[in-house]
Amino acid sequence: MNDDRDATTQSADYQRVVRTLAALLDETGLTEIEIEQGGLRVRVARQHAPQGAHAAVATPAAAPLAAAGLVDPAQHPGVVTSPMVGTAYRAPEPGAKPFIDVGSTVEAGATLLIIEAMKTMNQIPAPRSGTVVQILFEDAQPVEFGEPLLIIE
Repeated sequence: MNDDRDATTQSADYQRVVRTLAALLDETGLTEIEIEQGGLRVRVARQHAPQGAHAAVATPAAAPLAAAGLVDPAQHPGVVTSPMVGTAYRAPEPGAKPFIDVGSTVEAGATLLIIEAMKTMNQIPAPRSGTVVQILFEDAQPVEFGEPLLIIE
């Protein structure tokens, strides 16, 4: 009998965790979140981002694009998008000089940033040479696949 009550308590705990994670998805606009604690791994994912999620990701860095007649950074021809879901870092380690800043000149293949995914640090190379005109993410920010990260002209 005691095992049945423990199973019911565990089930309620799991439901609470899933509901909490789902609420975090709504608040942050993310499409996926996963936690692991005490041997329990819970992953909550959505097929599509909720309405307005992209508006929540908008940053002040997008203002110059609007002035240039471009409302969505993703439509800029020099946009560099995230090739994966993970956490984006501007520097190789905490406290280190960032790989790039606005105004930096980069060569094709040079490291722009690092995205940590599944405990692996992935260097993201410049797809083309040019000058970094905007950085659209904050250091240590979660990023989604296809999310605009920066613009090179």
